[in-house]
Amino acid sequence: MPQILVTNQKPSIEAPRLGEPYLLTPGPLTTAFSVKEAMLRDWGSWDGDFRAMTAQLRTELLEMVGDSDQQFDCVPIQGSGTFVVEAMLASFLPRDSKTLVLVNGAYGKRTAETLRYLGRDHVVIDKGDYLPPRGDEVAAALKADPVISHVIVIHCETSSGILNPIQEISEVVYGAGRKLLIDSMSAFGALPVDVETVRYEAIVSSANKCIEGVPGFGFVIGRKSELEQAKGRSHSLCLDVHAQWQTMNTTGQWRFTPPTHVVAAFMEALRLHREEGGVHGRGQRYSNNRDVLVAGMRELGFETLLTEPWLSPIIVTFFNPVHDAFEFKSFYDAMKARGFIIYPGKLTIVDSFRIGCIGHMDAAVMQRVVQAAKDVLAEMGVDDASPPEIALQERAKLSA
Repeated sequence: MPQILVTNQKPSIEAPRLGEPYLLTPGPLTTAFSVKEAMLRDWGSWDGDFRAMTAQLRTELLEMVGDSDQQFDCVPIQGSGTFVVEAMLASFLPRDSKTLVLVNGAYGKRTAETLRYLGRDHVVIDKGDYLPPRGDEVAAALKADPVISHVIVIHCETSSGILNPIQEISEVVYGAGRKLLIDSMSAFGALPVDVETVRYEAIVSSANKCIEGVPGFGFVIGRKSELEQAKGRSHSLCLDVHAQWQTMNTTGQWRFTPPTHVVAAFMEALRLHREEGGVHGRGQRYSNNRDVLVAGMRELGFETLLTEPWLSPIIVTFFNPVHDAFEFKSFYDAMKARGFIIYPGKLTIVDSFRIGCIGHMDAAVMQRVVQAAKDVLAEMGVDDASPPEIALQERAKLSA
Protein backbone atom coordinates (compact mmCIF):
# COMPACT_ATOMS: atom_id res chain seq x y z
CA MET A 1 0.00 0.00 0.00
CA PRO A 2 1.21 3.56 -0.67
CA GLN A 3 2.47 5.62 2.22
CA ILE A 4 0.01 8.36 3.13
CA LEU A 5 -0.75 11.23 5.45
CA VAL A 6 2.75 12.69 5.21
CA THR A 7 2.85 16.38 4.36
CA ASN A 8 5.01 17.24 1.32
CA GLN A 9 5.40 13.56 0.47
CA LYS A 10 5.75 12.78 -3.22
CA PRO A 11 3.06 10.43 -4.56
CA SER A 12 4.09 6.78 -4.36
CA ILE A 13 1.93 6.22 -7.41
CA GLU A 14 3.44 7.85 -10.46
CA ALA A 15 1.90 11.07 -11.72
CA PRO A 16 0.16 11.16 -15.12
CA ARG A 17 2.60 11.59 -17.98
CA LEU A 18 2.67 13.87 -20.98
CA GLY A 19 1.11 16.72 -19.01
CA GLU A 20 -2.12 14.84 -18.35
CA PRO A 21 -4.29 16.09 -15.48
CA TYR A 22 -5.62 13.86 -12.75
CA LEU A 23 -9.23 12.89 -13.48
CA LEU A 24 -11.07 13.31 -10.19
CA THR A 25 -14.25 11.77 -11.58
CA PRO A 26 -16.13 8.48 -11.14
CA GLY A 27 -14.74 7.25 -14.47
CA PRO A 28 -13.16 7.49 -16.91
CA LEU A 29 -10.37 8.00 -14.45
CA THR A 30 -6.61 8.33 -14.19
CA THR A 31 -4.90 5.10 -15.22
CA ALA A 32 -1.39 3.76 -14.72
CA PHE A 33 1.07 4.35 -17.54
CA SER A 34 1.47 0.59 -17.94
CA VAL A 35 -2.29 0.32 -18.58
CA LYS A 36 -2.01 2.88 -21.37
CA GLU A 37 1.11 1.17 -22.67
CA ALA A 38 -0.73 -2.15 -22.97
CA MET A 39 -2.81 -0.64 -25.78
CA LEU A 40 0.19 -0.15 -28.07
CA ARG A 41 -0.12 -3.65 -29.52
CA ASP A 42 -2.76 -4.84 -31.99
CA TRP A 43 -4.66 -8.06 -31.35
CA GLY A 44 -6.65 -10.37 -33.61
CA SER A 45 -10.14 -10.72 -32.21
CA TRP A 46 -10.43 -14.39 -33.26
CA ASP A 47 -6.86 -15.31 -32.39
CA GLY A 48 -6.17 -17.82 -29.65
CA ASP A 49 -4.08 -15.36 -27.63
CA PHE A 50 -6.94 -12.87 -27.47
CA ARG A 51 -9.47 -15.59 -26.66
CA ALA A 52 -7.20 -16.62 -23.76
CA MET A 53 -7.25 -13.04 -22.49
CA THR A 54 -11.05 -13.02 -22.57
CA ALA A 55 -11.20 -16.30 -20.67
CA GLN A 56 -8.75 -15.04 -18.06
CA LEU A 57 -10.60 -11.77 -17.42
CA ARG A 58 -13.86 -13.70 -16.96
CA THR A 59 -12.19 -16.04 -14.48
CA GLU A 60 -10.54 -13.25 -12.49
CA LEU A 61 -13.74 -11.24 -12.24
CA LEU A 62 -15.60 -14.28 -10.92
CA GLU A 63 -12.88 -14.74 -8.31
CA MET A 64 -13.62 -11.21 -7.04
CA VAL A 65 -17.13 -12.27 -6.02
CA GLY A 66 -16.00 -15.46 -4.27
CA ASP A 67 -17.96 -17.84 -6.47
CA SER A 68 -16.52 -21.00 -4.91
CA ASP A 69 -19.58 -23.08 -5.85
CA GLN A 70 -19.34 -22.00 -9.51
CA GLN A 71 -22.96 -20.88 -9.60
CA PHE A 72 -22.15 -17.70 -11.54
CA ASP A 73 -20.58 -16.77 -14.84
CA CYS A 74 -19.13 -13.56 -16.24
CA VAL A 75 -20.26 -12.09 -19.55
CA PRO A 76 -18.38 -9.07 -20.97
CA ILE A 77 -20.43 -6.71 -23.15
CA GLN A 78 -19.08 -4.04 -25.51
CA GLY A 79 -20.01 -0.43 -24.76
CA SER A 80 -20.36 1.93 -21.82
CA GLY A 81 -21.63 1.08 -18.38
CA THR A 82 -25.17 2.10 -19.33
CA PHE A 83 -25.06 -0.41 -22.22
CA VAL A 84 -24.35 -3.16 -19.70
CA VAL A 85 -27.05 -2.04 -17.27
CA GLU A 86 -29.58 -2.10 -20.10
CA ALA A 87 -28.32 -5.51 -21.20
CA MET A 88 -28.81 -6.90 -17.68
CA LEU A 89 -32.30 -5.43 -17.32
CA ALA A 90 -33.46 -6.65 -20.71
CA SER A 91 -32.04 -10.14 -20.23
CA PHE A 92 -32.67 -10.86 -16.55
CA LEU A 93 -36.16 -9.36 -16.24
CA PRO A 94 -38.96 -11.40 -17.83
CA ARG A 95 -41.18 -9.32 -20.06
CA ASP A 96 -44.11 -9.82 -17.67
CA SER A 97 -42.04 -8.95 -14.56
CA LYS A 98 -42.51 -6.02 -12.24
CA THR A 99 -39.46 -4.35 -10.72
CA LEU A 100 -38.98 -2.13 -7.68
CA VAL A 101 -36.32 0.48 -8.52
CA LEU A 102 -34.52 2.04 -5.55
CA VAL A 103 -33.64 5.62 -6.45
CA ASN A 104 -31.52 8.20 -4.68
CA GLY A 105 -29.84 9.98 -7.56
CA ALA A 106 -29.39 10.23 -11.31
CA TYR A 107 -28.43 6.61 -11.95
CA GLY A 108 -31.43 5.13 -10.20
CA LYS A 109 -33.56 7.48 -12.29
CA ARG A 110 -31.75 6.31 -15.42
CA THR A 111 -32.58 2.72 -14.51
CA ALA A 112 -36.26 3.60 -14.28
CA GLU A 113 -36.00 5.40 -17.62
CA THR A 114 -34.39 2.32 -19.17
CA LEU A 115 -37.25 0.15 -17.93
CA ARG A 116 -39.71 2.54 -19.57
CA TYR A 117 -37.87 2.11 -22.87
CA LEU A 118 -37.89 -1.66 -22.40
CA GLY A 119 -41.58 -1.74 -21.57
CA ARG A 120 -40.96 -3.47 -18.22
CA ASP A 121 -43.46 -2.72 -15.48
CA HIS A 122 -41.87 -1.02 -12.48
CA VAL A 123 -42.42 1.13 -9.41
CA VAL A 124 -39.99 3.43 -7.64
CA ILE A 125 -38.91 4.33 -4.12
CA ASP A 126 -37.21 7.72 -4.52
CA LYS A 127 -35.23 8.94 -1.48
CA GLY A 128 -33.94 12.14 -3.08
CA ASP A 129 -30.27 13.17 -2.98
CA TYR A 130 -29.37 12.62 0.67
CA LEU A 131 -30.59 9.27 1.93
CA PRO A 132 -30.26 5.57 1.13
CA PRO A 133 -33.23 3.25 0.72
CA ARG A 134 -33.50 1.15 3.88
CA GLY A 135 -34.48 -2.44 4.34
CA ASP A 136 -37.73 -1.73 6.19
CA GLU A 137 -38.93 0.52 3.35
CA VAL A 138 -38.14 -2.16 0.78
CA ALA A 139 -39.84 -4.82 2.88
CA ALA A 140 -42.97 -2.68 3.19
CA ALA A 141 -43.10 -2.06 -0.57
CA LEU A 142 -42.73 -5.76 -1.34
CA LYS A 143 -45.39 -6.70 1.17
CA ALA A 144 -47.78 -4.12 -0.26
CA ASP A 145 -47.31 -5.37 -3.84
CA PRO A 146 -46.88 -9.15 -4.20
CA VAL A 147 -46.63 -8.78 -7.99
CA ILE A 148 -43.14 -7.26 -7.68
CA SER A 149 -40.67 -9.94 -8.74
CA HIS A 150 -37.36 -8.07 -8.77
CA VAL A 151 -35.56 -5.22 -7.01
CA ILE A 152 -32.69 -3.21 -8.46
CA VAL A 153 -30.35 -1.02 -6.43
CA ILE A 154 -27.39 1.21 -7.28
CA HIS A 155 -24.44 0.14 -5.11
CA CYS A 156 -22.78 3.58 -5.09
CA GLU A 157 -24.91 6.45 -6.39
CA THR A 158 -22.19 8.70 -7.79
CA SER A 159 -24.47 11.66 -8.48
CA SER A 160 -24.28 12.23 -4.71
CA GLY A 161 -21.54 9.84 -3.60
CA ILE A 162 -23.87 7.86 -1.35
CA LEU A 163 -23.08 4.23 -0.57
CA ASN A 164 -26.27 2.20 -0.41
CA PRO A 165 -26.70 -0.67 2.11
CA ILE A 166 -26.87 -3.56 -0.35
CA GLN A 167 -26.54 -6.34 2.23
CA GLU A 168 -29.45 -5.01 4.26
CA ILE A 169 -31.52 -4.66 1.10
CA SER A 170 -30.56 -8.14 -0.13
CA GLU A 171 -31.70 -9.75 3.10
CA VAL A 172 -35.21 -8.29 2.92
CA VAL A 173 -35.54 -8.96 -0.82
CA TYR A 174 -34.82 -12.66 -0.44
CA GLY A 175 -36.72 -12.79 2.82
CA ALA A 176 -39.75 -11.77 0.77
CA GLY A 177 -38.99 -14.37 -1.92
CA ARG A 178 -37.98 -11.86 -4.61
CA LYS A 179 -34.79 -11.37 -6.66
CA LEU A 180 -32.12 -8.65 -6.55
CA LEU A 181 -30.08 -7.05 -9.34
CA ILE A 182 -27.19 -4.71 -8.44
CA ASP A 183 -25.68 -1.88 -10.46
CA SER A 184 -22.19 -1.81 -8.94
CA MET A 185 -20.75 0.27 -11.76
CA SER A 186 -18.64 2.55 -9.57
CA ALA A 187 -17.96 0.23 -6.63
CA PHE A 188 -17.05 -3.21 -7.98
CA GLY A 189 -13.38 -3.97 -7.44
CA ALA A 190 -13.05 -1.70 -4.39
CA LEU A 191 -16.02 -2.71 -2.22
CA PRO A 192 -16.79 -6.36 -1.42
CA VAL A 193 -19.70 -8.06 -3.18
CA ASP A 194 -18.98 -11.64 -2.16
CA VAL A 195 -21.85 -13.90 -3.19
CA GLU A 196 -21.56 -15.78 0.11
CA THR A 197 -22.32 -12.54 1.97
CA VAL A 198 -24.65 -10.60 -0.33
CA ARG A 199 -27.16 -12.58 -2.35
CA TYR A 200 -28.10 -11.37 -5.84
CA GLU A 201 -28.96 -12.77 -9.25
CA ALA A 202 -26.71 -10.45 -11.25
CA ILE A 203 -24.31 -7.57 -10.79
CA VAL A 204 -22.79 -5.24 -13.38
CA SER A 205 -19.75 -3.01 -13.60
CA SER A 206 -17.37 -1.50 -16.14
CA ALA A 207 -13.72 -1.68 -17.19
CA ASN A 208 -13.02 2.00 -16.45
CA LYS A 209 -14.01 2.21 -12.80
CA CYS A 210 -12.38 0.74 -9.68
CA ILE A 211 -10.29 -1.80 -11.59
CA GLU A 212 -8.73 1.26 -13.29
CA GLY A 213 -8.93 0.18 -16.91
CA VAL A 214 -10.10 2.32 -19.82
CA PRO A 215 -13.62 2.71 -21.29
CA GLY A 216 -14.93 0.27 -23.86
CA PHE A 217 -16.70 -2.64 -22.20
CA GLY A 218 -18.59 -3.66 -19.10
CA PHE A 219 -19.53 -7.01 -17.67
CA VAL A 220 -22.45 -8.90 -16.17
CA ILE A 221 -21.78 -11.43 -13.44
CA GLY A 222 -24.93 -13.50 -13.26
CA ARG A 223 -26.22 -16.69 -11.73
CA LYS A 224 -26.02 -19.46 -14.34
CA SER A 225 -29.60 -20.52 -13.73
CA GLU A 226 -30.74 -16.97 -14.50
CA LEU A 227 -28.53 -16.78 -17.58
CA GLU A 228 -30.15 -19.96 -18.89
CA GLN A 229 -33.63 -18.51 -18.37
CA ALA A 230 -32.67 -15.27 -20.17
CA LYS A 231 -32.88 -16.82 -23.63
CA GLY A 232 -35.19 -14.85 -25.92
CA ARG A 233 -35.94 -12.04 -23.46
CA SER A 234 -33.74 -9.27 -24.80
CA HIS A 235 -35.13 -6.59 -27.09
CA SER A 236 -31.69 -6.14 -28.65
CA LEU A 237 -29.40 -8.18 -30.84
CA CYS A 238 -26.25 -6.53 -29.48
CA LEU A 239 -27.27 -6.42 -25.81
CA ASP A 240 -28.49 -10.00 -25.52
CA VAL A 241 -26.56 -11.34 -22.52
CA HIS A 242 -27.71 -14.92 -23.06
CA ALA A 243 -26.51 -14.95 -26.67
CA GLN A 244 -23.17 -13.41 -25.72
CA TRP A 245 -22.78 -15.97 -22.92
CA GLN A 246 -23.55 -18.92 -25.16
CA THR A 247 -21.14 -17.74 -27.85
CA MET A 248 -18.30 -17.13 -25.41
CA ASN A 249 -18.77 -20.52 -23.77
CA THR A 250 -18.94 -22.27 -27.14
CA THR A 251 -16.22 -20.47 -29.13
CA GLY A 252 -14.33 -18.33 -26.63
CA GLN A 253 -15.07 -15.34 -28.84
CA TRP A 254 -17.15 -12.19 -28.57
CA ARG A 255 -20.13 -12.23 -30.94
CA PHE A 256 -19.18 -8.91 -32.55
CA THR A 257 -15.89 -7.03 -32.84
CA PRO A 258 -14.46 -6.70 -29.32
CA PRO A 259 -12.55 -3.67 -28.01
CA THR A 260 -9.25 -5.55 -28.24
CA HIS A 261 -7.00 -2.75 -26.99
CA VAL A 262 -9.34 -2.06 -24.07
CA VAL A 263 -9.26 -5.74 -23.07
CA ALA A 264 -5.44 -5.72 -23.21
CA ALA A 265 -5.39 -2.64 -20.98
CA PHE A 266 -7.83 -4.31 -18.61
CA MET A 267 -5.56 -7.32 -18.23
CA GLU A 268 -2.77 -5.02 -17.05
CA ALA A 269 -5.22 -3.24 -14.74
CA LEU A 270 -6.20 -6.60 -13.26
CA ARG A 271 -2.52 -7.39 -12.64
CA LEU A 272 -2.07 -4.12 -10.76
CA HIS A 273 -5.28 -4.79 -8.85
CA ARG A 274 -3.94 -8.16 -7.67
CA GLU A 275 -0.60 -6.63 -6.68
CA GLU A 276 -2.36 -4.02 -4.54
CA GLY A 277 -4.16 -6.66 -2.54
CA GLY A 278 -7.33 -7.12 -4.58
CA VAL A 279 -10.64 -5.66 -3.49
CA HIS A 280 -9.48 -5.02 0.07
CA GLY A 281 -6.28 -3.24 -0.92
CA ARG A 282 -7.94 -1.12 -3.57
CA GLY A 283 -10.77 -0.17 -1.24
CA GLN A 284 -8.35 0.77 1.52
CA ARG A 285 -6.46 3.18 -0.75
CA TYR A 286 -9.69 4.80 -1.91
CA SER A 287 -10.89 5.15 1.69
CA ASN A 288 -7.62 6.86 2.61
CA ASN A 289 -8.07 9.17 -0.38
CA ARG A 290 -11.54 10.12 0.81
CA ASP A 291 -10.50 10.70 4.42
CA VAL A 292 -7.62 13.01 3.46
CA LEU A 293 -9.78 14.88 0.94
CA VAL A 294 -12.76 15.40 3.26
CA ALA A 295 -10.65 16.47 6.22
CA GLY A 296 -8.69 18.94 4.11
CA MET A 297 -11.68 20.45 2.35
CA ARG A 298 -13.54 20.87 5.64
CA GLU A 299 -10.56 22.76 7.01
CA LEU A 300 -11.06 25.19 4.11
CA GLY A 301 -14.73 25.62 5.08
CA PHE A 302 -16.31 23.32 2.49
CA GLU A 303 -19.04 20.97 3.67
CA THR A 304 -20.10 17.60 2.31
CA LEU A 305 -23.56 16.78 1.05
CA LEU A 306 -23.62 13.56 3.04
CA THR A 307 -23.11 12.86 6.70
CA GLU A 308 -20.44 10.37 7.78
CA PRO A 309 -22.37 7.07 7.65
CA TRP A 310 -23.10 7.42 3.94
CA LEU A 311 -19.86 8.92 2.58
CA SER A 312 -18.51 6.45 0.03
CA PRO A 313 -14.83 6.03 -0.84
CA ILE A 314 -15.72 6.52 -4.50
CA ILE A 315 -16.70 10.18 -4.91
CA VAL A 316 -17.60 13.02 -2.55
CA THR A 317 -20.10 15.83 -3.18
CA PHE A 318 -19.33 19.26 -1.73
CA PHE A 319 -21.71 22.22 -1.56
CA ASN A 320 -20.66 25.32 -3.47
CA PRO A 321 -19.63 28.16 -1.16
CA VAL A 322 -22.24 30.88 -0.67
CA HIS A 323 -19.52 33.56 -1.01
CA ASP A 324 -20.32 36.11 -3.74
CA ALA A 325 -16.88 35.71 -5.33
CA PHE A 326 -17.26 31.96 -5.86
CA GLU A 327 -18.21 30.87 -9.35
CA PHE A 328 -17.94 27.19 -10.24
CA LYS A 329 -16.68 27.52 -13.80
CA SER A 330 -13.82 29.74 -12.66
CA PHE A 331 -13.07 27.31 -9.83
CA TYR A 332 -13.14 24.38 -12.28
CA ASP A 333 -10.86 26.11 -14.79
CA ALA A 334 -8.35 27.11 -12.12
CA MET A 335 -8.28 23.58 -10.69
CA LYS A 336 -7.76 22.17 -14.19
CA ALA A 337 -4.89 24.60 -14.75
CA ARG A 338 -3.29 23.09 -11.64
CA GLY A 339 -3.68 19.58 -13.01
CA PHE A 340 -6.98 18.44 -11.46
CA ILE A 341 -10.23 17.87 -13.36
CA ILE A 342 -13.18 17.80 -10.97
CA TYR A 343 -16.84 17.05 -11.67
CA PRO A 344 -19.95 19.25 -11.65
CA GLY A 345 -22.73 18.43 -9.21
CA LYS A 346 -26.12 16.91 -10.05
CA LEU A 347 -28.19 18.08 -7.11
CA THR A 348 -31.55 19.73 -7.58
CA ILE A 349 -31.78 21.68 -4.31
CA VAL A 350 -28.46 23.54 -4.16
CA ASP A 351 -25.35 23.94 -6.30
CA SER A 352 -22.53 21.49 -5.72
CA PHE A 353 -19.48 19.84 -7.21
CA ARG A 354 -17.90 16.43 -6.86
CA ILE A 355 -14.36 15.13 -6.39
CA GLY A 356 -13.59 11.51 -7.14
CA CYS A 357 -11.42 9.39 -4.86
CA ILE A 358 -10.83 6.57 -7.34
CA GLY A 359 -8.21 6.11 -10.02
CA HIS A 360 -4.45 5.72 -10.04
CA MET A 361 -3.68 8.17 -7.24
CA ASP A 362 -3.09 8.09 -3.50
CA ALA A 363 -3.60 10.27 -0.44
CA ALA A 364 -0.50 12.33 -1.21
CA VAL A 365 -2.24 13.39 -4.42
CA MET A 366 -5.37 14.26 -2.46
CA GLN A 367 -3.29 16.54 -0.24
CA ARG A 368 -2.23 18.36 -3.41
CA VAL A 369 -5.89 18.62 -4.45
CA VAL A 370 -6.72 20.32 -1.14
CA GLN A 371 -3.78 22.69 -1.51
CA ALA A 372 -4.87 23.54 -5.06
CA ALA A 373 -8.40 24.29 -3.82
CA LYS A 374 -6.95 26.53 -1.10
CA ASP A 375 -4.84 28.43 -3.63
CA VAL A 376 -7.76 28.83 -6.04
CA LEU A 377 -10.04 30.20 -3.32
CA ALA A 378 -7.39 32.76 -2.43
CA GLU A 379 -7.00 33.67 -6.09
CA MET A 380 -10.77 34.15 -6.42
CA GLY A 381 -10.96 36.23 -3.26
CA VAL A 382 -13.09 33.67 -1.42
CA ASP A 383 -12.16 33.82 2.26
CA ASP A 384 -15.02 31.62 3.45
CA ALA A 385 -16.05 28.38 1.67
CA SER A 386 -19.09 27.75 3.85
CA PRO A 387 -22.24 26.59 2.04
CA PRO A 388 -25.56 28.45 2.04
CA GLU A 389 -27.62 27.88 5.16
CA ILE A 390 -30.39 26.25 3.12
CA ALA A 391 -27.98 23.47 2.15
CA LEU A 392 -27.29 22.59 5.75
CA GLN A 393 -30.95 22.90 6.68
CA GLU A 394 -32.00 20.53 3.91
CA ARG A 395 -29.27 18.06 4.84
CA ALA A 396 -30.32 18.10 8.48
CA LYS A 397 -34.01 17.71 7.60
CA LEU A 398 -33.55 14.93 5.09
CA SER A 399 -30.88 13.13 7.08
CA ALA A 400 -32.95 13.02 10.26
